[in-house]
Amino acid sequence: MATSKTAIITGASSGIGQAAAKELAGRGFAVMLAARREDRLVELKKEIEEAGGQAAYKVTDVTSSKEMKALAAAAIEQFGQIDVLVNNAGLMPLSYMNKLKIEEWDKMVDVNIKGVLYGIAAVLPHMEERREGHIVNISSVAGHDITPGSAVYSGTKFAVRAITEGLRQELSPDMNIRATIVSPGAVATELTDTITDQDILDGFASGNPMKFLEAEDIARAIGYAVEQPDYVDVNEILIRPRQQK
Repeated sequence: MATSKTAIITGASSGIGQAAAKELAGRGFAVMLAARREDRLVELKKEIEEAGGQAAYKVTDVTSSKEMKALAAAAIEQFGQIDVLVNNAGLMPLSYMNKLKIEEWDKMVDVNIKGVLYGIAAVLPHMEERREGHIVNISSVAGHDITPGSAVYSGTKFAVRAITEGLRQELSPDMNIRATIVSPGAVATELTDTITDQDILDGFASGNPMKFLEAEDIARAIGYAVEQPDYVDVNEILIRPRQQK
């Protein structure tokens, strides 16, 4: 079990981020919760503390480099250090390209790509100074496989994989800093709530007998990656429902 370690989790107000916060807190991490919905952060902090864990929160928009730097500073001020960053915040407004949902494309690029970059920029100097740390970036099965309606979303998640792998290769082997990609398949979360393309929604409404993953399944994978011995570098975890193609 981890002791005296701190993890920042973005997108902590729901889904994988919320589950990851609870999972890591249960493993002994102090967790700094970040999202835009303060009411949910307050409730999550309370749940974690009632279960015996340590938690703090800071309302943060990951599309702001300034706010991400402030988040890192708050984690250091509160807990003394940053051991893990889970870049989890993401949007998935799937749509067909000919619908020209340009505003949604922009939002995905801002959150899914820039948000990850800003997170890395906020914590990497601190980790290099301490010569240790772990950056976990949440990609997707859509970052491996493109399907109709997922072109832009898949593009952002391919980018997350490329950025993380590039970071891993650039990290000095003399430092104990690791980078991990976690690529979930279909998970029962709020991600689909952002979809406005009626054709995509109609396809979902037709029903799917597949048992989706739960957010907790991904949280356990994150916990596995960050608790490996220093000499073990878990580069990528691809996890999907058994029935998913």
